[in-house]
Amino acid sequence: MESCTHMSIVVAGTPGYLGPEYYVTNQLNEKSDIYSFGIVLLEIITSHPVVKIGEDENVHITRWVIDMIGNGDITNIVDPSLEGDFETNSARKAVEFALACASHVSSKRPTVNDIVMELKDCLVMETARKKNGRSSEANSAQEIFIMNNMDSEFCTPRAR
Repeated sequence: MESCTHMSIVVAGTPGYLGPEYYVTNQLNEKSDIYSFGIVLLEIITSHPVVKIGEDENVHITRWVIDMIGNGDITNIVDPSLEGDFETNSARKAVEFALACASHVSSKRPTVNDIVMELKDCLVMETARKKNGRSSEANSAQEIFIMNNMDSEFCTPRAR
């Protein structure tokens, strides 16, 4: 009986989520997951689809966000249903970090630990804004739980 040294699979997924290097190498790795996470994070922040179908061309979410950042107004990038009720610096940092995750150069993408630290920083900024009374809403039970457990094992990434 021969021993198996590797396994070949066919990747199936929604266009727009796979890192560009996959189309060249046909290989996925941790940095591929980071790219996909960055795309999902951009979707959450903006409430836009990954690919916006246009009359003349289709626009990927990263292209749209980069173009919007060029205009310098973060409020037009963030999900309009928030009605401006967010910490601008936290949102800007989250958008820039999501774009770093979705970098076309895989070696420039952050690590999972970097992601955890950056998102914690964004959460701290937003929570501080709410505690300072710049929000119409009080902290929810979920936000309080997250803040109380930020340094615990709860937020530590685990290997697969």
